[in-house]
Amino acid sequence: MQFSYQFILASKSPRRQELLKHLIPNFEIRTKDIEEIYPLDIPAKEVPLFLAELKAQAFFSELKKGEVIISSDTIVCLENIIFGKPKDRDDAIAILQNLSGKVHQVITGVCLLSLEKKVLFSETTQVYFKTLSKEEITYYIDTFQPYDKAGAYAIQEWIGMIGIEKIEGDYFNVVGLPLFQLQKALHNF
Repeated sequence: MQFSYQFILASKSPRRQELLKHLIPNFEIRTKDIEEIYPLDIPAKEVPLFLAELKAQAFFSELKKGEVIISSDTIVCLENIIFGKPKDRDDAIAILQNLSGKVHQVITGVCLLSLEKKVLFSETTQVYFKTLSKEEITYYIDTFQPYDKAGAYAIQEWIGMIGIEKIEGDYFNVVGLPLFQLQKALHNF
């Protein structure tokens, strides 16, 4: 599909970069270290949108005509509690123990930003984890070291293959970028 814009992905995530290649073969990557701080009084489901917009706005002053920033943020949410990236091994184990045997939501917020326009949207996927044993959790953490992943796991890794009973919604959203909605948003931008 041809686009008349030059797209810029504002993400260091190799997963997001790989996913976006399926929609846009040629895009630029720009990154900045941005503190992902959000107001504590906003609902959990709005946090990814807030952070995606925050990331995009950091590039606004550098944008040129015809360029569009694509930024996103993904959270794992269980009973209105946000599970971000684990701080260390113990935190990763605790996160997976919390998610074990429960249904949680993976929510990704996306911001498309040009000099003339801004589009925000989010996607929510329900993820059903089986009850994980302590051995399964520690094996996964020690082998895959998912310290850069919200919720301390990646659906495309071993834990997803043996621990996720089913999902309701966009699989790619759980990987890190809701491709179906993103394609529609890019087409309409």
